[in-house]
Amino acid sequence: MAEILYEDNHIIAVYKRSSDLAQGDRTGDIPLDTEIKKYIAEKYKKPGEVFLGVVHRLDRPVSGVILFARTSKALERLNEMFRLKQIKKTYLAIVKERPPEDEATITHYLKKNEVQNKSYVYDTEVKGSKEACLTYRLKGRTEKYYLLEVELHTGRHHQIRAQLAKIGCPVKGDLKYGFPRSNDDASISLLSRRIEFIHPVKKEPVRITAHFPEGDLWRLFQDSVD
Repeated sequence: MAEILYEDNHIIAVYKRSSDLAQGDRTGDIPLDTEIKKYIAEKYKKPGEVFLGVVHRLDRPVSGVILFARTSKALERLNEMFRLKQIKKTYLAIVKERPPEDEATITHYLKKNEVQNKSYVYDTEVKGSKEACLTYRLKGRTEKYYLLEVELHTGRHHQIRAQLAKIGCPVKGDLKYGFPRSNDDASISLLSRRIEFIHPVKKEPVRITAHFPEGDLWRLFQDSVD
């Protein structure tokens, strides 16, 4: 079972490892939502089918905090909060190249290729594209790599991976978007670090933070962010 970062009667957040599958796909591997349903059924002795709503998604090679709704009411309200951009998601990315600026908000247009499962990035709108916007900040560096903090303003397919690659900073290990070598564990060095929102039912602030993944490189950046 995945590590639980937050849990109450309405929502549950867990730590997704880079090897974990958030939802079922054609691989047939057991996804996180199935594991969590089983955990809830056993812990609370719930008979029958356990409700678990997918609030947002993380790509398989990405690690960090992922949030699920335990009730239909919470799911409906969280979906609306995402639509209204009332949920703040912060990521950390390790890249090889220094970005053009130490801090910037960048906007592009992304068009998803379903067959390739890849998003292509354009400077201006093209047919079938969607606007993508994020803010990045340079938070740390080592001899060979840089740590970027990324705040998403839109939620597009592979948005961080595609936009950082567009500015010459593909995420470490991300072969699909131009990094030259894979990571040993098949992950990419992108972490869903934090999610912040007003609780959909309790109406109190919630701030859920994921720890750094295992690995010597991540440890070098441990003191670069809160």
